[in-house]
Amino acid sequence: MNLALWLERSAATGGDRPALFLGEELVADYAGFHAAAAGVAGALKARGVRPGDRVALFMKNCPDYLIALYGAWIAGAAVVPINAKLHAKEAAWILAASEATLCFVTTALGAELAKETGTPLVDIAGAEFTAMRGHAPCPLEPRGGDDLAWLFYTSGTTGRPKGVTITHGMLAQMALSYFPDVDQVRPVDTALYAAPLSHGAGLYNLMHVLVGARHVVPVSGGFEPEEIFALARHHGNIHMFAAPTMVKRLTEAAKATGESGEGLRSIVYGGGPMYVADIVEAVELFGPIFIQIYGQGECPMSISALSRAEVADRSHPRWRARLASVGRAQAVCELRIGAADGTPLPPGETGEIMVRGPNVMPGYWQNPEASAKALRDGWLMTGDMGFMDGDGYVTLQDRSKDVIISGGTNIYPREVEEALLTHPDVLEVAVVGRPSAEWGEDVVAFVVPRAGAGMDPTKLDAHCLSQIARFKRPKAYFEIGELPKNNYGKVLKTDLRAKLEET
Repeated sequence: MNLALWLERSAATGGDRPALFLGEELVADYAGFHAAAAGVAGALKARGVRPGDRVALFMKNCPDYLIALYGAWIAGAAVVPINAKLHAKEAAWILAASEATLCFVTTALGAELAKETGTPLVDIAGAEFTAMRGHAPCPLEPRGGDDLAWLFYTSGTTGRPKGVTITHGMLAQMALSYFPDVDQVRPVDTALYAAPLSHGAGLYNLMHVLVGARHVVPVSGGFEPEEIFALARHHGNIHMFAAPTMVKRLTEAAKATGESGEGLRSIVYGGGPMYVADIVEAVELFGPIFIQIYGQGECPMSISALSRAEVADRSHPRWRARLASVGRAQAVCELRIGAADGTPLPPGETGEIMVRGPNVMPGYWQNPEASAKALRDGWLMTGDMGFMDGDGYVTLQDRSKDVIISGGTNIYPREVEEALLTHPDVLEVAVVGRPSAEWGEDVVAFVVPRAGAGMDPTKLDAHCLSQIARFKRPKAYFEIGELPKNNYGKVLKTDLRAKLEET
């Protein structure tokens, strides 16, 4: 099934329902949304785009992002969403690797990209895209569940990014499992896209299109807490996906301004570690609006979930341990913890998180070697380390590459970070390993102090000793103004390790 069928149906049954907004301004109802996308599809067909061809999106968040995306799908093409924060040279590499036939761009990004690639570019602010929107529509191109829908390029922190092949069937499974495992969506609800549409936030458009809900892109095109609060008050019933760092920023902004979060109905968080202290504070401030999901590009948004009731629960005897977990397997897949050879491990033992199901990728784009390494007997080897308790709750510890081995003992940075974040002077922290001739690696911490607090290594050391084993405590503390992050809020620990080499 072609996923664009959901837009066609919503337009047919509720074409006058509001669909796309830029801030508070209505851009299109569902009939207009579908007509514009179908016009783009017709124009793509007229340009020779065939089913299975790749159409790239190198765009900042804007309502036309969804029109271009669905236009490509209606034409039977697969989309290649490219992180808008990438350098033009990196985007050009993705265009070449994916063999994209065309790339939709926002103006500034397109100006730089044009210097690096010969791939045809269409500026969504130009006359050409306006003409495409008004082109004679083409009928929905049939697509099967195994056909490519979304070619997602990984962050490439360990080399060139890999193209994850995400099919129409995978995304349908993700969207349909959202309703029983994550949250309900109603036509009166509003999807707010403050996180990049090129990533998980963009994938979450599907369930909102399916029910005919509203889609709002902030005028800023990104994440500004004050703007989020204002849009939530205006539109109401806001659903949004947020990285944990975004949740923390919302909390800090609300504390500073007295905001209550009126209009925020559901914030689904994931994409990085959410520390217990941070989510406890967020729930105390905003109430039971938070839901956690765990996923990867290779298994998008649908590995596990921790419900809003579980996130807000403080009565269960093990509520804190559950809050530190990423929840239990979503209905669409199987989860297990495996040893290095994939052998299942018993509850409580740490190993690699493995997932199997129809939401798992068939492989990487034109990369059989990487595919064979990631997929083992039908199981996706996530590269994430964790353990599962007897009730099925999975606690994510760290990426296998981030585990610190000191004196032959594994130390998980997240455990140390959790301890440091309970100190009142610490706003943010990231822990990495530093090469050591004596121990193999030493634990070191990069600390962002709260405003006016400063950093006292002696106090932090004493605090760690009161929380965790002595051998896990950092051997050194480095004060830093802000942690390096990608545009999705993930801390770039490779950059921190590079800083260590400079000291």
